[in-house]
Amino acid sequence: MGYKTILVHCDADPKVSHRLAIAVELAQRHGAHLVGVHVQEPFNMPALVDGTVMTDNLFAAHEATAKAELATAAAAFDKALKGTHLSREWRTETGYADLVVLGQNDPEASISTPPDLPEAIALATGRPALVVPHIGAPTKPGRTVMLCWNASRESARAATDALPFLRAADKVIVLSVDPKPSANGHGAEPGADVATWLSRHGVKVTVQRDVAADSDIGGVILSRAADHDVDMIVMGLYGHSRLREMVLGGASRTLLATMTVPVFMAH
Repeated sequence: MGYKTILVHCDADPKVSHRLAIAVELAQRHGAHLVGVHVQEPFNMPALVDGTVMTDNLFAAHEATAKAELATAAAAFDKALKGTHLSREWRTETGYADLVVLGQNDPEASISTPPDLPEAIALATGRPALVVPHIGAPTKPGRTVMLCWNASRESARAATDALPFLRAADKVIVLSVDPKPSANGHGAEPGADVATWLSRHGVKVTVQRDVAADSDIGGVILSRAADHDVDMIVMGLYGHSRLREMVLGGASRTLLATMTVPVFMAH
């Protein structure tokens, strides 16, 4: 099992180079076809604008900005692939992919990318997403991976989708925070069942159980990731999207806001 089609979101943000470097390395690692995709925001008429001339001017300005951002994104994609022999294509609309590489929302960015794009893609597409911190990350993530495990459908989906990373990792830590032994969930030994399943796939796995107490679970995950020098976090994404209204679980929200390493997520 491997990722044979990888899609990377490209925008005009100079920090797009962070996720492009990771996407190119992943495509080379898996012998994958790399698809660069640019998402253009639709033109939204300001509520207080009146008059055809004013409308035409605003639309023309929007189109000029969109055209410039598209050209910048395409140039960044071409630059990242220069000197490689990867199978690649450029699109302005999405298709099917095994893995989507996205950038974390950067509150200081001035471009028009939707701020909730990583959450929307992961929740709506049925495909796993690798979200790269806007501060950057090592080009080859996945040597030490932390799998966040709570015996849910979402965490099981994330573990399955991340198997190519987990099998190739030097070390995989299964982290369970505040686990409760139960017949229908964690079993008698929280983390033991998933660790056994992973080991059958050749994964080098250890189990760690932790307590959040009064802390946010997302904060505990980030703290343990730092303790173990983790370079990728795998987790299930909890929530739903309806008409771009995002409702996420607390741990998901914390990681997406304050992540310091790439986060692989599936829903």
